[in-house]
Amino acid sequence: MDFSLKMWSEIPGLVSHHYKSGNINWPMSIYISLVHIIALVGAFKAFESSAETLIFSFILWPISGIGITVGVHRLWSHRSYEAGLPVRIFLMLCNSLANQGSIYHWARDHRVHHKFSETDADPHNATRGFFFAHIGWLFIKKHPAIVKAGRDMDFSDLKEDGCVTFQKKLDPWFTLYICFFLPAQIASHFWDENFWNAFFVAGALRYCIVLHFTWLVNSAAHLYGDHPYDVMSYPSENPIVSWCSIGEGWHNWHHKYPFDYAASEFGISSQFNPSKLVIDTFCVLGLAWGRKRGTAAWQMGRARRDRDLKNGVPLPKPDPRPWEVTVEKKAA
Repeated sequence: MDFSLKMWSEIPGLVSHHYKSGNINWPMSIYISLVHIIALVGAFKAFESSAETLIFSFILWPISGIGITVGVHRLWSHRSYEAGLPVRIFLMLCNSLANQGSIYHWARDHRVHHKFSETDADPHNATRGFFFAHIGWLFIKKHPAIVKAGRDMDFSDLKEDGCVTFQKKLDPWFTLYICFFLPAQIASHFWDENFWNAFFVAGALRYCIVLHFTWLVNSAAHLYGDHPYDVMSYPSENPIVSWCSIGEGWHNWHHKYPFDYAASEFGISSQFNPSKLVIDTFCVLGLAWGRKRGTAAWQMGRARRDRDLKNGVPLPKPDPRPWEVTVEKKAA
């Protein structure tokens, strides 16, 4: 099921199937629905808000995004670099502003996703189509294979990190406050914005948009784009997703070399990747260190590929996507 009219037409049937199977994750379904309702209110409240509030809301997009990209993704999930306590506290607060679950649970599920990508153990398995990979996975209960993988893998490093455990102990109230109420308090205090206007615009609307920007990495960046590094994998190089997610759209490289702190082959001059620039800045200031790169491994892999092509060995061809497979009708 790709991003098509057919996808949308199949959603009611899928909802009915999971409802009858008792597979709906009701708490999360209700929460996600409420998020979109209050975000819609925020879209209308934006017309009543001051210019300062609109600019503030826009600025909160990359700040909260950093909490995902630089923080829970590249630091805590992949350990692609090391950071001192001041940076980890800052990133934990940015991550709380993003409010995408605790750092512990996000990193746990993401490590499972990488180890079992595009299988039943992948929380947002892209072989099940755009809608499932984007948001549908949140509406249903986890596949037993995901639960088992989460229990079998080692997450002791996360349990030993004080910033991670602090946030986890206060989850979800701390992140809900930072995400929704703190922006409203800042706007009402510093430029006399109506509290609820700021709550719905700088809080709810901004939050919902950033959620979808993050989800695009799971959906669009796994389905649409180029595959210059690993032609067999679903993840792709998607510049649009990279713009939305401040540098996470270079996904074919990232899944080939998940330990790379840049999550892309090139720097910001060639590929839009502000998250790499933030990490580089931390390192220049002596607040972070130990940046890992996959460029040496790629140079060897590319040389091997070029050698094979020169000797007449073609690149492997990936299997068709599940929705691309057509069953030929037998002749009558």
